[in-house]
Amino acid sequence: MIPNEDAFKQYFSDTDHALLMEQLRTDQIPRHIAIVMDGNGRWAKARGESRSFGHAAGVEALREVITAAVRLGVGALTVYAFSTENWNRPQEEVDLLMSLFATTLIKELPLLMRENVRLVYLGDMEALPIETKETFEQGLSETNNNTGMVLAVAVNYGSRAEILRAVRQISDLCCEGKLSSSEITADMFSRYLYTAEIGDPDLLIRTSGEKRLSNFLLWQCAYTEFYFDEVLWPDFNRWNLIQAILTFQHRERRFGGVKDGLSE
Repeated sequence: MIPNEDAFKQYFSDTDHALLMEQLRTDQIPRHIAIVMDGNGRWAKARGESRSFGHAAGVEALREVITAAVRLGVGALTVYAFSTENWNRPQEEVDLLMSLFATTLIKELPLLMRENVRLVYLGDMEALPIETKETFEQGLSETNNNTGMVLAVAVNYGSRAEILRAVRQISDLCCEGKLSSSEITADMFSRYLYTAEIGDPDLLIRTSGEKRLSNFLLWQCAYTEFYFDEVLWPDFNRWNLIQAILTFQHRERRFGGVKDGLSE
């Protein structure tokens, strides 16, 4: 449901994209969208710039997508910011990203407050540098009472590690006699994942033309619709998001069932 019709019309008012907007069904917006923000480095390289230049440009794209998602009435937006495998990148780039996370969050807090966005994190925060971790905790605290869209930032996140973490927690309960194996269901298992609060994504978008999950939300994406865009992340904007949603709206989701005599 569009939360503010006037704000929606103003934000998406553009003559060049009027036909695109005419096709959008505002009553069928995905409740939860996940994005693999890929292509910052290639975008910068194509311009003869450093990877840090690309990461900074990627922040601008994220700001636009957050605002667009709020205007559209998206319930949760999950973005893959830093994976458990990203620690293998050159130390200079890792340090830059950690610093960028901290400075960006402080800079963007007014936007999150203005748009009534509540921040949550997916991943192991304990391994982050103190400054980055403290800034993230500040973001959690300051947006905790916001009641609008949930922005889930996956930092030091890996889906296999997330699943193993859930298995260990459930195993401990079984060993302590607090849980029997017969009580372990898919719904119960999901409650031990980082995404317990926001649920599974309806739509996953990956930019830059890559067509893989890269250890992102493996359990949660069992019935998620995938959309792969050739555009590099810094060039991804509100209209690319609309196009992804339009593609989603033209798909038939059967969740393994049968519809109109056809099976999946």
